[in-house]
Amino acid sequence: MHMPFDTHNLRPKRIALFSGNYNYVMDGPVRALNKLVEYLEKQGIEVLVFAPTAKEAAFRHKGTLVSVPSVCLPGRRSEYRLALGMPRRVKRQLEAFEPDLIHLAAPDILGWRALSWAKKHGVPTVASFHTRFDTYPRYYHMAWLEKYVTALMRKFYHRCEQVYVPSECMRTILKDQDMAKDLRIWSRGVDAQQFSPKRRDMDWRRSLGIADDEIVISFVGRLVLEKGLGVFADTLDALKRRGVPYKALIVGAGPERDRFAEQLPEAIFTGYLQGDDLARAYASSDIFFNASITETFGNVTLEAMASGVPAVCADASGSRSLVTSGETGFLVEPGNIEAFADKLSLLIEDRPLHQAMANASYETSKDITWDAVLGRLLEQYGEAISKCPTRPWKQSTRPDFSAAE
Repeated sequence: MHMPFDTHNLRPKRIALFSGNYNYVMDGPVRALNKLVEYLEKQGIEVLVFAPTAKEAAFRHKGTLVSVPSVCLPGRRSEYRLALGMPRRVKRQLEAFEPDLIHLAAPDILGWRALSWAKKHGVPTVASFHTRFDTYPRYYHMAWLEKYVTALMRKFYHRCEQVYVPSECMRTILKDQDMAKDLRIWSRGVDAQQFSPKRRDMDWRRSLGIADDEIVISFVGRLVLEKGLGVFADTLDALKRRGVPYKALIVGAGPERDRFAEQLPEAIFTGYLQGDDLARAYASSDIFFNASITETFGNVTLEAMASGVPAVCADASGSRSLVTSGETGFLVEPGNIEAFADKLSLLIEDRPLHQAMANASYETSKDITWDAVLGRLLEQYGEAISKCPTRPWKQSTRPDFSAAE
């Protein structure tokens, strides 16, 4: 008789997490990683995070963060940084920490160095797949580079015991690409106390010059090309040509902000928002429009749904697992401007349909909680550790890392 795998005795006591970004830019992956660290520490598990840092952090991070040397990525101003590797100082801290498991969040230079270190020391390694980095070159006139990036990523993930993806559709895509030997699901949750239809604020809308009867189409995210900004702007232009009334609300910051504002001169730009301000912006809009194909999971789409806002999204990995087309919103062929405009027009003009989709979006989001998602991930950590039951660490005492940056 097959018995279920018991991971309780193999729960990690110490986890080292490596990421290209942990606190200097708030995005979907960073939000998920901070939620993970917060959850693990509540379970009594020590976590040490290794990542680049900037002079000014975007928010107060969870857990203990060790800064690694880095440089600004060219062409992205100071938005993102590239870690240069693991200097001796970092290696000494890592070895003194005696991790039971290493979790890699990006296939960058730091991730490769940590992976090599783990293999040398016999520490099981897992990775989470957050972003379709392989698709980025097509947005910067370097599409020829995509196949090489994909091959490098495949080599990286094949060396990990497990690779976590946020949705079944993403697992199918990566399985077809032979991206990893063991693909698992680590979904995402939403904070229902934070994101709710109750956050809708008509006074706030009026303060922005939005009339009560105007339909607001929102964008939430970093203002970078790979977020589908071109498709978003072109679609709203198509609505304008059709004479369909709307207001555009743009929530976020990034290097493409000025160019995006030129494309949408009548749009309202709030800049970067977080916490209650972000929740209010979601709930105070009427339709969420996400044209991006680069996400592995649509955190912003889920937050919009929890706010009672139906979504029109590209039929891609980031939204396909969340939006049921025709019920909670619409999925549209990526890049099809007229099709996007058709669905947005339908939601603007058909108020009963809009209300039905808003209700369905909210009800769907209520089943997706962080605790359930992260509890399952912790079980999968145990399975990864079971493949390397003999720990290499012999020390009985270790330094205190609470003073790290």
